[in-house]
Amino acid sequence: MLVDTHAHLQWASFDKDRNKVIHRAKANGVKCIVNVGFDIESSRRAVQLAEGNNGLYATVGVHPHNAEQCDEATLKELKELSRNEKVVAIGETGLDYYRNLSSRTAQKRAFEAQLKLSEQLNLPAVIHNREAHQEVYEMLSRFRSRIHFIMHCYSGSAKMTSKFITLGCFLSFAGPVTFPNSRKLQQTAKSIDLHRILIETDSPWLSPQTVRGRRNEPANLVYTARKMAELKELSVDEFSRVTTENAIKIYRLPVT
Repeated sequence: MLVDTHAHLQWASFDKDRNKVIHRAKANGVKCIVNVGFDIESSRRAVQLAEGNNGLYATVGVHPHNAEQCDEATLKELKELSRNEKVVAIGETGLDYYRNLSSRTAQKRAFEAQLKLSEQLNLPAVIHNREAHQEVYEMLSRFRSRIHFIMHCYSGSAKMTSKFITLGCFLSFAGPVTFPNSRKLQQTAKSIDLHRILIETDSPWLSPQTVRGRRNEPANLVYTARKMAELKELSVDEFSRVTTENAIKIYRLPVT
């Protein structure tokens, strides 16, 4: 059994075959999929998909690219959506200083507001961090021990990894860890305590090396699991068992 801890099946590229994608995932052992919201509409859609499918769960949040949209009305609706029993986290939220599609001021404001919502609702927070490692760390430090954090599609340096681990973060690895040129990321993955590791697809993006260049989907999580198991010098079954337990723990999924 595997858990795809971060996917976006509400994305339009799945509109023609979404049910088949979900079926393929289950056939490949991916029994749970967490669909992650990145604005209000995608959060609503994630909740709708979760309500209509066993094994699907949702997060609700505003991505830093959309931070300019994160006003009081948005936060109020996120709070309302989070009342649904299949909503398991707030996010993805965070900072993206690579594309800067929203101002840094707006990103920080939206990030802090969603962390406060996460604390208020006693839900973990899914964190997006690109080219903003220190700023993300400083923000999370302010909520240390009050929120559980999931570092989505982790790619931090060894130095930042140790800092995030001290905050109790779970680090989620996606398709890039399978790329031949991702040696630094692979070394990072090898060094982390297995009980802090999650895996994800970030579908429809970041396809693993075996299917690189194609639309990603949750069924492809098996390729990341295999590579991570190799890096950790474990059997795929053992790696899958522990990381599934990690996902169930952090998201409080009602599965065994």
